[in-house]
Amino acid sequence: MDKHESGVFQVTRSDSAAPLNAPEAAMLDALFSQSPVGLHLLDTELRIVRINTATPAMQGVRAQDVVGRRFNEVYGVVDPDAAMDLARGVLESGVAVVGHLLRAHRPADPDTEHFYEVSVFRLESPSGEVLGLAVAVVEVTEREKGRARTEVLRIAREQVGRTLDVMATCQELVDVMVPRVADVAVVEVVDAVLRGDEPPLAPLPHEVPLRRAAFRSSAGSGRRGGGADEPQAHPLGDVRALPAPTPYTQALSDLRPRMVALDGDLPWLAADPDRAEAIRAAGAHHLITAPLTVRDTVLGLISLYRTQQPDPYDEHDVALVLQLADHTALCIDNARRYTREHTIAATVQRQLLPRRPASHTALETAYLLLPSDSGVQWYDSIPLPGARTALVVGGIVGQGVHSAAVMGQLRTVVRSLAAFDLEPDELLARLNDTATFLAAERAALPTADPVHHQAFAARCTYAVYDPLTRTCTVAGAGSPSLVVVHPDGSTEFRDVPSGARLGSAEGTPFAATAFEIPEGSLLILSDTPMPTLEPPADPDVFVRLLAQADRSLEELRDDVLYAFAAGAQTGPTALLLARTRSFPADRVAVWQLPDTPTAAATARRLVRGRLIAWNVEEETAFDTEVIVSELVTNAVRYGTPPLELRVINDRALTCEVRDSSRSAPHLRHAGVVDEGGRGLFIIAQLAQAWGTRYAADGKTIWTEQTLR
Repeated sequence: MDKHESGVFQVTRSDSAAPLNAPEAAMLDALFSQSPVGLHLLDTELRIVRINTATPAMQGVRAQDVVGRRFNEVYGVVDPDAAMDLARGVLESGVAVVGHLLRAHRPADPDTEHFYEVSVFRLESPSGEVLGLAVAVVEVTEREKGRARTEVLRIAREQVGRTLDVMATCQELVDVMVPRVADVAVVEVVDAVLRGDEPPLAPLPHEVPLRRAAFRSSAGSGRRGGGADEPQAHPLGDVRALPAPTPYTQALSDLRPRMVALDGDLPWLAADPDRAEAIRAAGAHHLITAPLTVRDTVLGLISLYRTQQPDPYDEHDVALVLQLADHTALCIDNARRYTREHTIAATVQRQLLPRRPASHTALETAYLLLPSDSGVQWYDSIPLPGARTALVVGGIVGQGVHSAAVMGQLRTVVRSLAAFDLEPDELLARLNDTATFLAAERAALPTADPVHHQAFAARCTYAVYDPLTRTCTVAGAGSPSLVVVHPDGSTEFRDVPSGARLGSAEGTPFAATAFEIPEGSLLILSDTPMPTLEPPADPDVFVRLLAQADRSLEELRDDVLYAFAAGAQTGPTALLLARTRSFPADRVAVWQLPDTPTAAATARRLVRGRLIAWNVEEETAFDTEVIVSELVTNAVRYGTPPLELRVINDRALTCEVRDSSRSAPHLRHAGVVDEGGRGLFIIAQLAQAWGTRYAADGKTIWTEQTLR
C-alpha cells in the first residue's frame, strides 16, 4: 500500500484483481496475529472487518465475536460519541489522525480505565473507491499515568508552600491531592510544630498529640475542611494522640509509608474506632499513609483514601506520595522556623515596648500597632522635666530577632538622650550617630552571616509637648507625619521636617518645628505617612473618626484599626495618639527675682511658703530650699539677668532657674580647703536628677526631687 499526501492509503499491487499468493497471505495473517500493535480494519459503516487479538487489550476476546459489529459496541470507550465522530471525520475527509488519546475499558477488566493512543487512516482502492478505515491502537496507560504523576508534582511544587504558614501549607497539599491522587486527603501535624517548636525525633512517642490541619474530600461539593455530610473521624483543629497500633502509628515509628487495602474486617481498625467508622462511611477501599519527616524528625502524617476512583494504589503512587511528602515537609519546616523566629521576635519586641501607656498630668496617650511586614516598630512616651512629655514613634526596616534587638537598642538610646533634655533635632542627630555605628557593625559582619546582607535603616519621630506653654516641638527621620485634631473637631495635617533615615550615608541635617496646640487637642504621630483608603472604603473615615473629641483614646484607637484593616493601603505601622489637657494652675509657681545678693534669701522664702501650701514633707521642703538657694546664687554670680524661678508640683517636684546667659555650668569636686565650688555637688546629692536646658534667650538649670 502507498500513502498519498492526504494521508489516504491505497492498494498498489501490480495486479489488484489477483488473489494473494501464499507468502503474502501468510505474512498478512502473521501481522494480524502477532503484531503488538492493535490493528483494526473497519468498513465504511465503521463495522469491524478484521482485528488482531495478540495485544493485551484483546485478551479474552475472540475475533468471531467482534467482526461485523461497530467498534463502539465492542470496546468500553469512555466517550463513544466522540470516538465515532473522529472515525466518521477521517472517513469523510481522508485526513489521517495520528496519536489521538482515547480512554476505554478492557473487556476482561471493565472496572479499570486504560489509555490508548489511536491512529486512524482511510483506505482507498487504486480507482479511488473508499474501502474503509485502518486503525492502529497502542496502549499507553503507564505512560499517561507517569505524565499525570509528573504533572501532580509540578503543580505541588508551584502551589504547596507559597506561604510561611503551616496550616495554609497543609491545606494547599490536600487541594492538590484531591481528586488527582485521592478522593479523601487528611493532613495531621504535630501540635508543637504549629507553635514553632522543634519536632520530635522518630519514632514518634504515642503520647505526642497531632492536630488535624487539613481535610478535603471529592464527595459532595469537595469543600475544604469537609461538609456536614462528609464523614470525618475528627473535625479540623482537633488535637489528640493517635491510637496504636495502626498503619498510621507504624508509619510515624519507622518513617516508612503504608499502602493498605481496606477490604474485610482488618484487626487494626479496632484500635481506632472513630477512624474505622469514617472509613466505612466514606466507602474507602485503599489507603496510603506517609510520614512528613525532615532530618529523622516527625512533622506530621498524610493519609490518602480512594473511595470513588476504582483503581487501587500501586507502588508508583507510593513513590509519588513520598515525593509530595518530602516537598511538603520541607515547606512545613520552613514555616515552622519562620513561626519560631517570628514568635521570638514578637516576644522580644513586646518585652521591649512599654507595658501600658504612661500617665501624665497634662497628656493622655494610647498606642496602635497596625499589622505590617515592613519592619519592627516601637513607641514611647517619656516624662521630661518641667511637666513636659516626649512622644516617640520609630521603626526598624526588616524582620526577625535582629531587627527587634536593634529596636531595643535605639529605644534605650532615645531614653538616655532624652534625659539630657536635648531639642528634638539635636536628639535625632545624636541618635543617628548611634545608628551609623550599628550600621557599620552590621557591614563588618562576615559575609556568611545573613544579617550582613540586610540593609540597616531606621525611622524615628520625636516630639516634645510643653503643657505650660502649650507648644509642641517635633522632628523626624524618614517620612514622619503629624495630625492635630482641634477641640472643635477640625483636623490639621502638620508639615514635619523630614531628615534622612537613621543610619543612612546621606548626612542630611535634621530640623525641628514648633507650634502651639490648644488644650483638649488630639495629636496623632507616626514615623511614616498616614494611611490611605481605597474604594469601597471611605477615604474621609480617618478624619471623621478622629474628629469625635468626646470619645476615649482607646475607643478611637480601636475604630482606627477597624477602619484601616478593612481597606488600607500600605501606610503607617505604628500610631501614637495623645490628647492634651490643661495643667493645674495651682500646681505651678513662677517668680521674677532681682539680680541682687538677697535674691537667694527671697527665693527660699517664696518657695517655703508655696511648699507649705502644697503640703510637701518637711525634709523634702528643706532640701528644696537648699537647692533653690544654690541655683539662684549661681545665677546671680555667673548668669545674666533677668532671673526667673519656677517650681512645679507634678510627678516630681521640679525647680527651675532661668537666666539669659548660655554659659554651661559644670559640677566640680572641690578640695577640702576650698571655700567654694560645692554648689552643684550639693544639688546633685539632694536632687534625684538635674540638668541644663538651652533656648534662644538663655538657659534653664532644673532639678527634680521625688515626692513621697
